[in-house]
Amino acid sequence: MSEFAFELELCAHLESRGDDLLARQLGASVADPGGRILDIVAVEPGPEFDERAAITSAVIPDAAIEADVGTGRARYWKDAFDCHPERARSATERACEIGFFEREHRKGREYVRQVARYPDWFGRIVGIENKPDLGRPGDLEAQLRTDVSLGVVDEAILATESYVTRAHLNRIPDEVGVWRVHRDSGSALEFEVEIVREPTPLAVDEPGVEPLESHAGRTDIAVVDADAKRRRRRRLAERAYGKGWRTYAFPDCGACRATDADAMGATLPYCAWNGRVIDAGAECGPACGGYEERPDGEADVDLEGERDRRTPWVAKPDGKRRRQSGLDRFG
Repeated sequence: MSEFAFELELCAHLESRGDDLLARQLGASVADPGGRILDIVAVEPGPEFDERAAITSAVIPDAAIEADVGTGRARYWKDAFDCHPERARSATERACEIGFFEREHRKGREYVRQVARYPDWFGRIVGIENKPDLGRPGDLEAQLRTDVSLGVVDEAILATESYVTRAHLNRIPDEVGVWRVHRDSGSALEFEVEIVREPTPLAVDEPGVEPLESHAGRTDIAVVDADAKRRRRRRLAERAYGKGWRTYAFPDCGACRATDADAMGATLPYCAWNGRVIDAGAECGPACGGYEERPDGEADVDLEGERDRRTPWVAKPDGKRRRQSGLDRFG
């Protein structure tokens, strides 16, 4: 099966088996943003998860979390940030828009405060690399070595459909867990995950080493301190909370239908012509031999509502604004 379909069906399976928040394709590098993209991120809800869910369904900007803005007396927004003014302005606007900040105006100046203290809402973070066919490993070994040496996630796991040999295990770090996924019926709910090797917890509270560029005879690296890793973990958890894994599209093609969520564990784009789940953005269009223009356009699918029903994430929380809307017109 394609890596895309494998990724979606594994997410559906994992979601049906627990309360972790799942997301796909998130950046986990620190020194080289975008240098390491995790296929699946699983975030364990922490002790104050309900408080986080009550604030907003969206990603809270990192700059807004780190700003010197509390829940007590409102502060002039420019005095609350230690970053570039444009980033501070953007974070302020977004934090107000999603309900993490509330604002008021005094004598032409804008003041902000948090609607609630930022909570301790997440626990373990697990990174899962999907490689259904180990015969085409690509950069698998380098990717997993980066996960282990950097140590941003608590555990790193390789998920595959291939038979896993001793030679495969010898080529990846010992700390990486290995899952072999069996799927006989075509339903993500009928997946069987065979644990070939348990993962070893990584040193997330200690400095890590991030490989950057490889040259003949050497590899450039960056030493990442524990505080930078802590911030990246928080951003990773925030991105997972706001984004989720249902980020795929449904095409305006009559050959593509939405799968039954009760049977598959999620509503997925299944192409009858290809006989599999497809990546509509990359594979579907008039150039495809099986393309049939759907008379009524794209399939009517509510992925946000499905996520709200099936996970601890809350699509439309009540929020924690304390001031009446419209108050900031006085000033």
